[in-house]
This record gives sequence, C-alpha cells and structure tokens, in this order.
Amino acid sequence: MTDSLAHPAPLADPHLVYDPVVGDGPKDVVILGSTGSIGTQAIDLVLRHPDRFRVTALSAHGSRVALLAEQAHRLRVRTVAVAREDAVPALREALAAEYGPAEPLPEILAGPDAATQLAASECHTVLNGITGSIGLAPTLAALGAGRTLALANKESLIVGGPLVKGLAKPGQIIPVDSEHAALFQALAAGTRADVRKLVVTASGGPFRGRTKAELANVTVEDALAHPTWAMGPVITINSATLVNKGLEVIEAHLLYDIPFDRIEVVVHPQSYVHSMVEFTDGSTIAQATPPDMRGPIAIGLGWPERVCDAAPAFDWSKASTWEFFPLDNEAFPSVNLARHVGELAGTAPAVFNAANEECVEAFLGGALPFNGIMETVTRVVEEHGTPDTGTSLTVSDVLEAETWARARARELTATTATAEARA
Repeated sequence: MTDSLAHPAPLADPHLVYDPVVGDGPKDVVILGSTGSIGTQAIDLVLRHPDRFRVTALSAHGSRVALLAEQAHRLRVRTVAVAREDAVPALREALAAEYGPAEPLPEILAGPDAATQLAASECHTVLNGITGSIGLAPTLAALGAGRTLALANKESLIVGGPLVKGLAKPGQIIPVDSEHAALFQALAAGTRADVRKLVVTASGGPFRGRTKAELANVTVEDALAHPTWAMGPVITINSATLVNKGLEVIEAHLLYDIPFDRIEVVVHPQSYVHSMVEFTDGSTIAQATPPDMRGPIAIGLGWPERVCDAAPAFDWSKASTWEFFPLDNEAFPSVNLARHVGELAGTAPAVFNAANEECVEAFLGGALPFNGIMETVTRVVEEHGTPDTGTSLTVSDVLEAETWARARARELTATTATAEARA
C-alpha cells in the first residue's frame, strides 16, 4: 500500500480550521440523534455554555418523544425531526404538554429524510450523533451545505469513505469519538511528517482476558455490562466484540491518512488514555481524561477553542494505576477483519458494518450466540469478496451492498438458529 502521508491533507487536521460564514454570537448547532447518549450529553454541555452554543434544531428516531419535546422546549429550537412518521401525533401531544399556551411550537419534520434535511439547514455546526450507517446521508448533506461536521457517527465515514472524502473541505470534519478526538488533539503536537504511529486504546470491554472458548456462552446481560462507558445497546455490544475498535481503526485511516500497518490497538482497561500518537523522534503524546464523552463533544463543537470545564479532570493528588495490554486477536478477531475490509475499500466496509448490525440485533434478540456474531460477519465478508467499485463508489453502491449483506446475514443467522434448535 502506498504511504498515505504523501496524499493531500487528511480529513481531520487540528492545524486546519474550517469556519463557515455565520453571524456573531453563539454558534448555531443542529444535533442529530438528540435523545441518544451523544445527543443528551451534548445538550448538557450546551445548556451549561449558552454564551458559546445555541441549538436551532433536533432530530431523533422517534421512540422517546417525551424526552425530545422536553429538549426542544429547554433549548427553544426552531425545528424538531423524527425518522418515524407514526411518532408525529405523540410528538405533537408531548410538545403541547411542554409548551405554554402562548408559546409557539417548533416546526416538525418527519420521515427517513428528516435528519438529512436538518443537516443541510442554516447553522454553523452539525453534530451527527446518529447510530449506524443511516447517518451517511446526513453526513453528506452537512458537508455539501458547507457546515462544520462534528462527527460521532463513525459508520457514515466507514461505509462512505470516498464519498465523504470527496465532499469534505480541509478542517471541515471534527471527530467526536473519544479515541479520534484524542488523536486529533495529540496530532497538534507535531507535523504530519513527524507521525510514526497512531495508537488507539480499547477498554477491552466486559470480556477482557477471556478466551474464545470462554466467550461461547456469555449472555446478552453479560455483554451489555460495560465496565467503563454508558452507551446504547448496539455500541455496547460492538465494544464487547471489539467491532467498535475495528471500525475506529478504519475511521483513523480515513480521517488521518495513516496506513493501516501504522495504526495499532492496545488494551487499556481504565479508559483514561483515550489514544496516543507516536512521533518519529520516539516521543508519544497521549490524551487523557476520566471517561466522559462531554470532553470529545466539546472538541467537536468548540474547536479551535476549548470549552471551560466541559468534563471532569483528574485529581492528581490521588494514586492511580494505568495498565496497557496487547490485544488478543484470537478471542477478538474483529479488529483484524476490519483492517482487511478497510484495505479492500470500496463496498467492503459497508458489508462488514451492515452484517455486524444485523448480527448484533440477532444476538440481542437471542437468535445468535456471542461468538456467532463475528463468525457470521466473517462469512458474509468472505462471500462478498473483493469489491470492484474503485474510486467510483456511489451512494447506490453502498445501499446495494448493505442490502445484500443484511439479507445474507439474516439467512446465515436463521440457519445457525435452526441448527442449534436441532442440536
């Protein structure tokens, strides 16, 4: 593989600041996925810093309309959007309960394209906190409309890498994942030519130290008991399988144009060091904070300026131990598989991600054992083979590949469930 350091500027570069032309005062922000973990923490940050940020619109799936209505009222947004059109009556009722009789209600958008509409609306920054590859269209819309994109939806970059890279201007994307916000900050310590290696840290999830055989009979409850982070169920299961870390390796490659063989994963159970950059002189710069996503969110919304007291800091008067371990690739093959599909490029990452989403859903529903998640994803990736899209990847290519991968994963899952029922 050609050394990517010879390529044009990376998508995420702390030395480059993209600033849309906007008026004075607080930054206008659109939050996509407002009722999820990222969205709720972003709103907490905004409410504590009204001089810095003003939320103009919110989008959510539509399953938590009471919370969405409460958020809309507290933030005084102009527009709310839900992906589920059938959630609109309940949302109207919830908004009416939150707002006083003399208060104007916000505009309501509904349907699968509602978040995409908001992503292109008038604002400074779009925070994409949607979970899954459905975040691709809003990501492309925000970039196409010239907004700064605070990107927490890693899947949109992974499945649509060339599409995103083709639209993004230098400095337009600010990563919000804790690992990539850490790399982003650490990279500010040197020039691009000085970088030897990116080191992405992993907590190891709830099953750190277990062998593949010991993972065979773990339960959904076991997998959802993450030792460090409080996240949604899909991301929590991805952390348990370390698929999340595999996706982050692909994301790091795309964001920073560093070759895969210079992106390393290390297990760090305390989750204090969020990632590191090793430079050519032997120095390693680590970004460290107590586990709290409000810090990375503040980087995404506030860069190049810091947000005061965005998240807790360490108490250095207290003793603590920080540990680092090599990754067990036999028990957790997801990272190496992710490297493989990342190198294949084209639609391979979309197939990997879509098959995993289906398998996680099957595991959560009791239709697939824990080890069956990666076994099934691996088989789907192998059957897909080497994509032939090259640099001409289109949204249609991505959607077609995802549709095939989801259908094939469901077929294989059903076969596994039938075989187990007969055993």
